[in-house]
Amino acid sequence: MIRLVALSLLCWFGSAVAMVAQEPKDWANFGRYSQSNAEVEKPAKVVFMGNSITELWERTDPAFFTDNDFICRGIGGQVTSQMLVRFRADVINLSPKVVVIMAGTNDVALNDYAVTPEHTYENIISMAELAQANKIKVVICSIPPAAQFGWRKEVKPVDTIHALNMKLKEYAAKHKIPYADFYTAMVDGNGGLPQKYSLDGVHPTLEGYKVMEPILMRILNKLL
Repeated sequence: MIRLVALSLLCWFGSAVAMVAQEPKDWANFGRYSQSNAEVEKPAKVVFMGNSITELWERTDPAFFTDNDFICRGIGGQVTSQMLVRFRADVINLSPKVVVIMAGTNDVALNDYAVTPEHTYENIISMAELAQANKIKVVICSIPPAAQFGWRKEVKPVDTIHALNMKLKEYAAKHKIPYADFYTAMVDGNGGLPQKYSLDGVHPTLEGYKVMEPILMRILNKLL
């Protein structure tokens, strides 16, 4: 019995040491923009917070960002929980006049554990409230349409995306926050993103971003 207890303790201790020895994981990916953040001339003008749809926006149409002095802080694959955690480092600390929040696609795709639509909604609202508490104007964007995720085909996202967008639009109207409705401008008859705007049904092409840009610029021109 004593040997069994000793063996169990030895195994537990070995596992604990192995866990401590592992390289710590930057779950929210603070490191992605840490150097860029240090080089930003404050106050910033507009910061875009989002996932790969935001990150690829800058890569696909870099002139839209450079010509307008916009800052991209999108990280591919991220869910709203990760964005909320890094919101201070990647948005608030840059002291922007406006933050553009477009998030939720990866939550619906269940990228990082199961997240309820209610929690996704609350994470986006928390980012908006954090911005306002720091005197940063907010633009809440719709979640772009998607009928299927190539990396998670078992998920049926159409109804969830539509319902989340209705809640975000209602919140924005109630609190007098501008709402950039990309969804209505781009959705096809099946609730998805048509091929003329996307190659994979999730991420916009340049043509897709060119639909989104004037919608957003009408809002930003008023705010700025």
